[in-house]
Amino acid sequence: MTKVMNVAMIGGGFMGKAHAMAYASMPMFFWPAPAIPHRKIVVDITDGAAEEARQRFGFDEASSDWRAVINRPDIDVVDICTPNNVHAEIAIAAAKAGKHIICEKPLARTVEEARAMTEAAKAAGIIHMVAFNYRRTPAVALAKKFIEEGRIGRILNFRGTYLQDWSADENGPLSWRFQKKIAGSGAVGDIGTHVVDLAHYLVGPIAEVIAMTKTYVETRPIQQGGVDKLGASEKAADVERAPVDVDDEVISMLRFDGGAIGSLEATRNAWGRNNFITLEIHGTKGSIHFNYERRDELQVMFADDPADARGFRTIYTGPAHPYGNGLWPIPGLGIGYSETKIVECFDFFSAIASGEQPSPNFEDGLLTELVADAMLRSGETGKWESVK
Repeated sequence: MTKVMNVAMIGGGFMGKAHAMAYASMPMFFWPAPAIPHRKIVVDITDGAAEEARQRFGFDEASSDWRAVINRPDIDVVDICTPNNVHAEIAIAAAKAGKHIICEKPLARTVEEARAMTEAAKAAGIIHMVAFNYRRTPAVALAKKFIEEGRIGRILNFRGTYLQDWSADENGPLSWRFQKKIAGSGAVGDIGTHVVDLAHYLVGPIAEVIAMTKTYVETRPIQQGGVDKLGASEKAADVERAPVDVDDEVISMLRFDGGAIGSLEATRNAWGRNNFITLEIHGTKGSIHFNYERRDELQVMFADDPADARGFRTIYTGPAHPYGNGLWPIPGLGIGYSETKIVECFDFFSAIASGEQPSPNFEDGLLTELVADAMLRSGETGKWESVK
């Protein structure tokens, strides 16, 4: 009989919605499931907010006391969906309580916090994962398969972007994502780390960076409500404003341990771009291109194609590709953001069942944080900065 595992989810915002949907859906997609995630208790900042999240997301119980929840003997998994400033405190306490942990990205605000979380998780011997879900997109996993098979040869370069426009309006409110004390950084940590994770997944560790960082909107209206709605936030031009102390954009050149070079650009101020995650990888035997806004497609070109057929071809992901058997029966039928979270959930509980650490785990999250820190340092010094 498949084991049932009780989940305590801390944070009931939009990311909590994505995680709750994954817990409900994962066994429907991947059966027999490695375990049945049971939505036991959801924690939010107030009793009222927690109760609303309980009703909305289908949990048995609600609480505003995460410390008491993670020490309960009936809790198997702690899911951290909070703002970044409490990731470390919750994760370290959960590890000491012997709970398996999945934590939203970025792992932490700083290298020091990420290292403390990693050490606590390793000392506790629990399974730990960072929720960089975009690498779970079947087309990205297919790119990984082609690279590992040597289909594009030795990798020469990587180009990655993550462009959004939800903060381009200067009258968008000062959510926690614009405050260093809570977020740690701006575009670098919020979305740039996704590109770093994809680069690590597909190419390998980044060794050195040189970066420019820029803050375009220096003050924003103080947020009137407690809910972070990103692009759906109500604009307010006639209320008190406060300083923004994080970056709006980062552009960086990269050097990889394996000899490849590359570039990364991330901004939340690109009008017209919604969730524009792209990557292009060139190798000695071919190239790969991916655009998340067309997430069912992978563009590939192999150098050994006949001369009259050279150029990028489109592969529509489906049953023949990674995770395909668990998703939809026809290639190109379409997946969404929620499916990447369902796959992430499957991989996390598969790791718990097998006792083998998944990827990206806290050690991978620490490496990503080291890259982010190097970019922020380089943005100040204007020099190449070592990740190590």
